[in-house]
Amino acid sequence: MTNSAIRKLFVLGALLVCAIIIIQGYYTVRNYQLKDIAFNQQVHIALRRVATKLAAYNESKLPKQNLIQRISSNYYAVNINDEIDANILEDFLIREFEAVSLNTDFEYAVYDCTSDEMVYGNYCDIGESGITLPNEGTLPKFKNLEYYFVVTFPSKASVILRSMGQSILFSIITLLALGFFVYSAFIILRQKRLSEMQKDFINNMTHEFKTPISSMKIAADVLEQSESIKNDARLKKYVDIIKNQNIRLNSQVEKVLDIARIEKDALKLNIEKVNLSELTSEIVESFRLKIEPQGGNIELKNSDSQIFVDADKLHLGNVIYNILDNAIKYYKDLPVVSVKLDATIPSLSISDNGIGIPEVHLNNLFNKFFRVPTGNVHNVKGFGLGLFYVKNICDAHKWEIKVKSKEGEGTTFTINF
Repeated sequence: MTNSAIRKLFVLGALLVCAIIIIQGYYTVRNYQLKDIAFNQQVHIALRRVATKLAAYNESKLPKQNLIQRISSNYYAVNINDEIDANILEDFLIREFEAVSLNTDFEYAVYDCTSDEMVYGNYCDIGESGITLPNEGTLPKFKNLEYYFVVTFPSKASVILRSMGQSILFSIITLLALGFFVYSAFIILRQKRLSEMQKDFINNMTHEFKTPISSMKIAADVLEQSESIKNDARLKKYVDIIKNQNIRLNSQVEKVLDIARIEKDALKLNIEKVNLSELTSEIVESFRLKIEPQGGNIELKNSDSQIFVDADKLHLGNVIYNILDNAIKYYKDLPVVSVKLDATIPSLSISDNGIGIPEVHLNNLFNKFFRVPTGNVHNVKGFGLGLFYVKNICDAHKWEIKVKSKEGEGTTFTINF
């Protein structure tokens, strides 16, 4: 995925996160407002009933207007127009609040006309929280009323918040999920940046290797043509070692470059009609020269008819070479390899009698840099890129590659073209 695509996805994700936070915040605030309205309605119903009962008790009439005034969010004044008995008032308040399921602490006070002061009544603890707040002691009075009482609810906010427990819990979970998303996005971007730095470093390093490798090859070829080298077996052996190691190093560099091209989707395939039978036979013959001196054997079971496939000949050859190279590396006693071509599918199978692969590692076999664990010792050197390259080339051609292996008995790779 390109950097611009990742940036667009990140911006889109950030906008979605902001939208979710705004929506969640809006509905949480809206829920609180609805709870506040419901609380206020319950209080008005209860206070109107209390006022009606007081008027009936005093055999008086209630004012037609401004019976209940909400002074603040939790402070109410009730105009009675008659004297109020505090003891009776408290009993009526408790009963009516319980009747409307208003189970929260409250305190009240009654206005005394003779002293022109508010006479503090009581702090009534009827809530379910078990938390008693300190009482106010004195409550403000109002100039435009003569006979009235006031009621305040100190724990109103906590009561509403408790009733919103489920909504608040979901909001917290949503925020945690969003926080995890943001953190994950940050880690992913950071890892991608580090991965790009690693790829750039590998690409630069491998390209820098190409010049000295070419110079070493030229120098080795010149030395090999020297008469003094040809006549000295010891020096000729050293030159052969230099050439072989130079070829090996160059193949590893080329493999790393191919992997980099694959990961950048810059691998270009030159598709042509390839004679699979002929190509496989040539590669098998080259491996026969390596196996037979070790006492091993490689057998090619070719079909009667020639097999042609649409492929990039260079990469197809590398795929076959990589699989065969592994087959003769990981042997137990003597390397025995069987190569079979089937024209009906068509398919190519390569089987060996090697050490095999534990079943637990088969799923990771084609992963980049993966090598089957053998402790701290690797008798066969490598980067763990060969099969990763094979799998990507097969995927690029839309071929199917399968592997079957049993530890201690050998491995079979099958490519269906």
